[in-house]
Amino acid sequence: MATHRFNPEFTDNVINAMGPKTTPRMRKLMTGLIKHMHDFAREEELTVDEWMAGVQMLNWAGQMSDNKRNEGQLVCDVFGLETLVDEITFTLADEAKDAPTATAILGPFFRADTPWRELGEDIVKTRPANAELVFMHGQVVDFKTKEPLVGASVEVWQASTNGLYEQQDPEQVEFNLRGKFKTNEEGKYWFYCLRPTPYPVPNDGPAGKILELMDRHPFRPAHIHILATKDDYRPLTTQIFDRKDKYLDNDSVFAVKDSLIVDFVSRKGDPQAEFELQYDIKLVADPPKANGA
Repeated sequence: MATHRFNPEFTDNVINAMGPKTTPRMRKLMTGLIKHMHDFAREEELTVDEWMAGVQMLNWAGQMSDNKRNEGQLVCDVFGLETLVDEITFTLADEAKDAPTATAILGPFFRADTPWRELGEDIVKTRPANAELVFMHGQVVDFKTKEPLVGASVEVWQASTNGLYEQQDPEQVEFNLRGKFKTNEEGKYWFYCLRPTPYPVPNDGPAGKILELMDRHPFRPAHIHILATKDDYRPLTTQIFDRKDKYLDNDSVFAVKDSLIVDFVSRKGDPQAEFELQYDIKLVADPPKANGA
């Protein structure tokens, strides 16, 4: 029985319009989505003007998005949706004594065309005046066996000290602060990068506008993005965060996890870097395929 004064049959009519070729999972997802959207509209008595403002916001996000920036994803981030979906997908057992490397959101500034770099290469191609250089290194291993994973891909990207990724900033050369590395015969990787700094979510699009309307600050804590992959292993998307950052407990996209907080330590005897960061990565093997799959 309907508990509102609006057409009690409308939502069921929309759900029942799905045809017999709809897959069970799609039917379940769309049924839940339609119910929640319709309940929200009725409970809040959403007006046409308010609904149209939301549509225009979605259109704006689409118009701003391309292969270098995903504004729609950034809108999801400021609502915490991507982080929630990440948690749902990759929740780990609390009682585990050891665990694979924790996941974190991909973020809107990933580029699928990032170039391969040589081990030990400096990804800082446009060096800012106030930069602190870091020698970052680690090992990629199998979560269960702890054996090194040879030829694993470790892809990294980060913003510059002005808070901009290279595709946002005409002063940075293309692919600045980005690189893909193959682990060596010991499963190890190493390269030079910047010590990350906090930066605000871009305010030139709907995500920034939403934060303003909700009276929320736009800052993300200092972090480095990592995407690690290896054939027959689950890909890992994560971020690592500087322990000294003041926004760790107040990330504008809610992505910080305790296990992803790292310490940058002083590095001696290296003219290229003032700091060092060791970060090992544990990947989980794909489950064996059933016969005939």
